Amino acid sequence: MQREEKQLEASLDALLSQVADLKNSLGSFICKLENEYGRLTWPSVLDNFALLSGQLNTLNKVLKHEKTPLFRNQVIIPLVLSPDRDEDLMRQTEGRVPVFSHEVVPDHLRTKPDPEVEEQEKQLTTDAARIGADAAQKQIQSLNKMCSNLLEKISKEERESESGGLRPNKQTFNPTDTNALVAAVAFGKGLSNWRPSGSSGPGQAGQPGAGTILAGTSGLQQVQMAGAPSQQQPMLSGVQMAQAGQPGKMPSGIKTNIKSASMHPYQR
Repeated sequence: MQREEKQLEASLDALLSQVADLKNSLGSFICKLENEYGRLTWPSVLDNFALLSGQLNTLNKVLKHEKTPLFRNQVIIPLVLSPDRDEDLMRQTEGRVPVFSHEVVPDHLRTKPDPEVEEQEKQLTTDAARIGADAAQKQIQSLNKMCSNLLEKISKEERESESGGLRPNKQTFNPTDTNALVAAVAFGKGLSNWRPSGSSGPGQAGQPGAGTILAGTSGLQQVQMAGAPSQQQPMLSGVQMAQAGQPGKMPSGIKTNIKSASMHPYQR
């Protein structure tokens, strides 16, 4: 009898130690989720889940160990129920259970689920028994197909994101050329003041002036025959003056066919 009691106490101590570690890990993870959610990364969340999963597996191994007695065969009977505050109970439960009264005993010493939960479980069991084997197999295959497609899409997105992160973005412009173009448009940087020789205005160096053209006009007027009427002189003078007024054009040699005075229409 004493041996069984010692074995029960050792098993309880090991179980309490595993539960305490699991509680601390779970509390730390909840604290991170509440206070460090802005800096929390997905790999860190996966590490916490892996830690909790490992501790749960260890707890199950302790419960399934051959030296661990069957706790289901042990009966817990409340000896004293009191509505007064119990400091020892507060310390052992870390402030979760202040009193051990008839209100909290059914919740803490319950070995079966709540009546509502038990009724829902029975309803689900009844609905599952109504489905035939063929219909259940079809639903299982459909669910497996949907899960496979979803996993495939998730894997594809992960591969594309990884490949996109490893492949550098190809640059489609030259920053130097862009900055030079902006500076040229906004401030005229790099633009020269050179102009073509034909675009220079009248009166510049190397450009024949109006006096030269007028001199050529008077020389041309002296070539005319004496029998020609003097009315054509203003007309030729006007042509030369019009050409002289066009900037950027060199005076061209004017060839005229002067008719004899006898063929002039005004002397008929």
